[in-house]
Amino acid sequence: MAFSEKKSLSQSVQYCVIEAPFGRLGIATEIVDGSLMLSKIDYLPLEVKLSPAGNQLAKEAAKQCANYFKNPRHRFDLPLKPVGTEHQQKVWRAVQDIPLGSTATYGEVAKKIRSGPRAVGTACGANPYPLIAPCHRVISAQGIGGFMKEDSPGFYRQIKLWLLKHEGVL
Repeated sequence: MAFSEKKSLSQSVQYCVIEAPFGRLGIATEIVDGSLMLSKIDYLPLEVKLSPAGNQLAKEAAKQCANYFKNPRHRFDLPLKPVGTEHQQKVWRAVQDIPLGSTATYGEVAKKIRSGPRAVGTACGANPYPLIAPCHRVISAQGIGGFMKEDSPGFYRQIKLWLLKHEGVL
């Protein structure tokens, strides 16, 4: 890749950090095939400095996240960068079908899409759009389960608990 291509790629990605009830959210936007799209949402600790949205899509994403934090019934309507394997996308679509105020086990999601529970858990851990594809609604058959790969008893698990409580599950 030529230097000018690298430079234009780095200019096409913008990242902002907004407040969330459980810490911070990082919102990445990126130009994909000439269109501005949401490319990632990150859960971040409170210590991360806030940074303003640098484009209209980031501002809209921040507004929609704030609306969700006020009202869990809020429906996101944002252009998402196509990412993930076919299996991951299948899991993320199935998770979006879990109604607000409900949960499904990893096994239930796996059965629905003809996969395995661990593969569903791995796909949930790789989800670039938490809140929009609400993997926090997927739980273990024995309890709440882990969340977002590592750190099961820590920061990400606390976010999962907050989100489930916010949505009326707990």
